[in-house]
Amino acid sequence: MIASEQLRRPAAAALRILVVAGAYWLGGRIGFTERVVVDGAIVTPLWPPTGIALTALLWLGLSAWPGILIGAVATIATINTVSTDSLGILAGNTLAPVTAYLMLRAVNFRPALDRLRDGVLLVFLGALGGMLISATAGAGTLLANGALAGQDFWPIWAAWWAGDAMGVLVVTPLLLVLRSAGRPVAGRDFWWTEAVALAVVTVGVAWFATRTESALLFLVFPVLIWAALRYQLAGSAPCTLLVSVFAVTAATSGQGPFEGRSMLEAMALLQALNGAAALTGLLLGALVTEQLAVRRRIEEACVALADVVDQLAPGETAHLWPLPGGPRTQGRGDGGPG
Repeated sequence: MIASEQLRRPAAAALRILVVAGAYWLGGRIGFTERVVVDGAIVTPLWPPTGIALTALLWLGLSAWPGILIGAVATIATINTVSTDSLGILAGNTLAPVTAYLMLRAVNFRPALDRLRDGVLLVFLGALGGMLISATAGAGTLLANGALAGQDFWPIWAAWWAGDAMGVLVVTPLLLVLRSAGRPVAGRDFWWTEAVALAVVTVGVAWFATRTESALLFLVFPVLIWAALRYQLAGSAPCTLLVSVFAVTAATSGQGPFEGRSMLEAMALLQALNGAAALTGLLLGALVTEQLAVRRRIEEACVALADVVDQLAPGETAHLWPLPGGPRTQGRGDGGPG
């Protein structure tokens, strides 16, 4: 029995590593479908593997890092030969999410994202801060190998950093929400009908805003606010992903507000939209979740206090606790103990 248990543990660990590697590779394949060339270097406006890697670390701990490294090797192998020239990129792609995870763990980040504080930490430590490593290592490796001219370093660095950061801001909240997915609290009995309407409106507005030549990208923000207020991150995270996907496809194909712009201009406009949309959905969703949790705690405290008062003076305070369906409104109006 003990020997069997000892064999199962390494097998389970190896399986988790392979799953992480496979998810990273799949995310890379998806990301490369909308790659662009900036100053001779291939960059992706939205790089899902960074979000997948950070999520795996938040779920599994540091034991997930070999899977990230294996996934990064497999991803590079799909577009180029893996050689010693790729070591810097591999190191950056592995160290960036690991560093982001360690920083988040050091400040007691909660993956539930049920506090505004956690949303802010994910933005500044997980995305903007941690992905500085991958961008610097990637662009630096290209520069050192002679594949990148000195004057092109900063544009490539900025595009690399933005793509990795967007991967964290868009993908990580969605995956964290999916793990704990349950029935959203929409405040009405017909929450499913509203959810379907929200999805349809999001698709329609995102498609129109990113395909019309008029500057109407701001139309997506009322939809994201609607999703965050009614469904918190369970609604805002998928809507943010939809907006980002429509925006990325429009930018890489030069459609709508991206038509006629240079690649750098289109990428700057795209990342401004993606960043603002991700911040709106993430921070507002986390804020509403935190406020709802505070409200529930206050209601629970009121009920507990009502029970204490009722035990001290049975029936005397029934009219002071108008809690629908609660013990304070059932059979306590005659002044007797009930």
